[in-house]
Amino acid sequence: MRIGRRALLEGLAVSIAARSSLADELLRFGGTPQELATPTAFFERLLTPTNVFFVRSHFGAPSLDRTRKLSVAGEVKTPLELDAETLAKTFKETTVTAVLQCAGNGRALHKPRVPGVQWVHGGMGQATFTGVRLKDVLEKAGIDASAVLHVRATGADAPPKPTVPAFVRSVPLARALDPSTLIATKMNGEPLTLAHGAPLRLVLPGWCGDHWVKWLTSLRVQKEEADGFYMQTAYRMPVPGETDKTRPATTFPVKSIIGAPADGAKGALGPQHVVGIAFSGDAPIKQVEVSIDGGTTWTKAKLEGDAGAGRAQVFRHDFDQKTPATLRAMSRATDAKGNTQPKEPAWNPSGYFWNGWHEVTWSVA
Repeated sequence: MRIGRRALLEGLAVSIAARSSLADELLRFGGTPQELATPTAFFERLLTPTNVFFVRSHFGAPSLDRTRKLSVAGEVKTPLELDAETLAKTFKETTVTAVLQCAGNGRALHKPRVPGVQWVHGGMGQATFTGVRLKDVLEKAGIDASAVLHVRATGADAPPKPTVPAFVRSVPLARALDPSTLIATKMNGEPLTLAHGAPLRLVLPGWCGDHWVKWLTSLRVQKEEADGFYMQTAYRMPVPGETDKTRPATTFPVKSIIGAPADGAKGALGPQHVVGIAFSGDAPIKQVEVSIDGGTTWTKAKLEGDAGAGRAQVFRHDFDQKTPATLRAMSRATDAKGNTQPKEPAWNPSGYFWNGWHEVTWSVA
């Protein structure tokens, strides 16, 4: 496919701008494909700025083409071809606020260590995502909502060579029809950047990022779960109590992260402020507790922001420190279904879903 001069120049400009702005703040893992982590200092607010929002890539971004079409086919009555402009004109726009988190966020903290990108805490962030409901698009195409079906999603990113499997995911139809599941065109109120999936990406609040397919080009409604390495081998979790049986990694567990103070910081005597974010893919956050005595006693923190499954809230705990000391704060969250963040999460061979207590140490004098 030929790319027009204007589209090519736009793509180059966005790509260069994204590289320079992202490189200034984000933490880099290797070179290509691009893996960039958000510093924990940005986890003291409800929304993570786009220019410091983590980036996860399997093969690297394709060229930027904002006119690229999305095909909707398979078990539908009327196949569709839609670009971002047509989507906006045809369907009602909606916005969700949601945490996007890589399944491997925290992998470096699992013991024993497992291979893969060694994310610590920065493979996540929260943003507003604006687009159209996937449900509305599928209903326009005509589907049998009572059937057991799956929606197979692929993007424009291509494997580097023929022997490398394509990145293909699928979601059960019930999750595709959830009103929170979007085909997004905007992030934090602005058009999606190339690094974050422009022109179209899937958004599934509460589910880990492997399902949030970027550079979306194809949705195929089919009777079976997608095949291929990235669905049948990678991004799978052990099934409790069943040896050698796995399931797709989907809903992320309850978790809290302290954004401030920074680990190793030095501060002044007087008021101390422990601030972070907490979220759960299963249910809204019910409470966050903070300990400053090594986990012996816990105090409920104040919560800010709207509650919701897959949506982060800010927590704050203030106290006064009158004598010089080295302080340690720990946080743990509980959601509305009673799931509580564990001190140490269960190990799994892929290093997914680390959600242990987070702690920071700082000194005041």
